[in-house]
Amino acid sequence: MQPHEFWQEVHPPASFPEYGPFSGFYPAGFADGRQLRLPIRPLPDGRHALASLIINQASFAVVEALAEDLANRIAPLKPDVVVGLPTLGLTLAAALARHLGHTRYVPLGTSRKFWYEEGLSVPLSSITTPEQVKRLYVDPRMLPLMEGRRVVLVDDVISSGSSIVAGLGLMQAVGVLPVAIGAAMLQSERWHATLDASGPEWRPLVQGVLKTPMLTKLADGRWQ
Repeated sequence: MQPHEFWQEVHPPASFPEYGPFSGFYPAGFADGRQLRLPIRPLPDGRHALASLIINQASFAVVEALAEDLANRIAPLKPDVVVGLPTLGLTLAAALARHLGHTRYVPLGTSRKFWYEEGLSVPLSSITTPEQVKRLYVDPRMLPLMEGRRVVLVDDVISSGSSIVAGLGLMQAVGVLPVAIGAAMLQSERWHATLDASGPEWRPLVQGVLKTPMLTKLADGRWQ
């Protein structure tokens, strides 16, 4: 597949072998068996790799499928508002809010507007840009939408766990305790330790549509 061809179509169940070995793509599965082809990204050690999802490059159909699945998981919690983490988490958060019947959502950001308050921010790093340490802000005008409400914190992918922990830290700073943490994909289990270190109460709140493993390179160049 060409790079621009990924994330464009949800395939019927059993379209691709789910146990590998894999070459070129990993078939991530929805709960109902449908599959989404994800590119395999080798890690710097050359021996391991992860399946990648860039949701703002996905077709509208794929974004809607991910948001609908996540909404079905979270709707029983009766959330009042969806809060999205930048940057890619905003794509999923907006779609999720629509599927939950909400008219808006709260986007967090890394760009400091002149009316923002430094006290309403926390440091933020990302697995995809580890050399950059930014700050995560909430617009103070959005606080009334979250105070005393049932909040869902959303990111596109939970991988190392650092972004979601930053989001939780910011929520706590403004007195909000999310009732759920949502993601389109849970990428391996590396995030477990990070989230547990932040608080044992958080991991049980996590809901993810796709769950993808750490892959290991075989002698023939394929991944298992």
